[in-house]
Amino acid sequence: MSALVVGLASPDHTSQKVWGLVGAAGYACAALVAARSSTPWARTPAVVAVTGAAAVPLLYLSVIGRAQMEVGVVERAAELLFSTGTPYNPAPHAVRDFNPYLPGMALFGIPHLLFGDTPFASARVWFLVGFLAAVAGAVRVLTRGGALATGPSGTAHGATRGATAGLTGALWLIACPVVALPLSIGGVDPPVIGLLCLALAFTQRGHAGRAGLVVGVAAILKWTAWPAIPVIVAVLALRGGRRAAFRCAAASTSLAGLTITPAMLVDISAFYQNVVLYPLGLGPTASSAQSPLLGYLIVLLLPHGKAVTTALIALSAVGVGASLLLRPPRSTVAAADRLALGLLLAIALSPATRIGYAVYPIVLIAWPRFTARLSADRPATPHPAGEPPYHRRTVASRLCTATPATAGLLSPPRSPAGRDARRRPHREHHETGARHSVGADDSRRAG
Repeated sequence: MSALVVGLASPDHTSQKVWGLVGAAGYACAALVAARSSTPWARTPAVVAVTGAAAVPLLYLSVIGRAQMEVGVVERAAELLFSTGTPYNPAPHAVRDFNPYLPGMALFGIPHLLFGDTPFASARVWFLVGFLAAVAGAVRVLTRGGALATGPSGTAHGATRGATAGLTGALWLIACPVVALPLSIGGVDPPVIGLLCLALAFTQRGHAGRAGLVVGVAAILKWTAWPAIPVIVAVLALRGGRRAAFRCAAASTSLAGLTITPAMLVDISAFYQNVVLYPLGLGPTASSAQSPLLGYLIVLLLPHGKAVTTALIALSAVGVGASLLLRPPRSTVAAADRLALGLLLAIALSPATRIGYAVYPIVLIAWPRFTARLSADRPATPHPAGEPPYHRRTVASRLCTATPATAGLLSPPRSPAGRDARRRPHREHHETGARHSVGADDSRRAG
């Protein structure tokens, strides 16, 4: 239904309309396949949905040369980067002249710079490649090592099941309308959200340095990735200690600083106009991102609406930051929820925003919960070397070992042979007593 609504509500000759009409047919076919399947969330309907709602619209739009405006912005940013040393236009006037993204986003436009107007050199294709690579990396991290890789029984069969479940989950993620739409029309958000999923996967596995590098890569693409840095640092500090948190923070901020600083040094004014004023709706040119959310309505109805929205965004950032200090998240699911909350507040309160930005909170809420079902999201607790195996199976036996007051109250489980050996003397004693009793009765009768 969502794809059909987008197709009917979008203006003619737009990529959104094409995606909506084609995607609605793809989702309808997937629904028919799912209705005939006895397994919920099976792989076959996911493949049909991805094919009909993402692959077919992407190929069709690539052939006819129709894409979202962001594709041209990124491709021009790559040209400016190689010609002037900065991906930002120093004197932007029209909406197409602005580049509201951070310098790393221009890398997706390099293939177009090298190979020209060929379908596979389009920045849209490389947005897709970046997203798929990040999600595939997240699945690999979660299916390599730990419970997810070996399964509950620690067997290779468990590893195969974990990889299969991870692949199916990735397919359903791609089939989600808020993901399939930007992948098809050339949105810049999928590679960012894919990198955030990969960073959360490394966080779940306890790889602080790798999580920091990945979230740092996301942070050089778009501002929306920056709130993930303190959230991931907070959960690593709680689960891995200060050193793990420091490794993550140092890796992410160093990478972001080394990438963003040169663009600022070349032309600080161009950077400020494109990356700060224009996205916040504070410049002379109105942003094309104007969805009727709370921030947009405040600017529209109040005399000092822009100042009010800026203050509200700052207050929400302070509130989320304070929650990280007072009640840090204890798992990657909780961390993703906290990040989704912060981004949701920023999206709702920003004067220049799009409803399509909902891809961030939706994916951040859904994907970590799916991966948590595949792998226990808790730090591993090693057992003492001398601890008997039966102590590892029951809580009561562990309590008896841990507390002197209760030590010895619960005896360890014995094998059937041991129980028979313990009971045999009692049975023999009763049998001997019974024979003596019978003999005594016979003697009395004889007397």
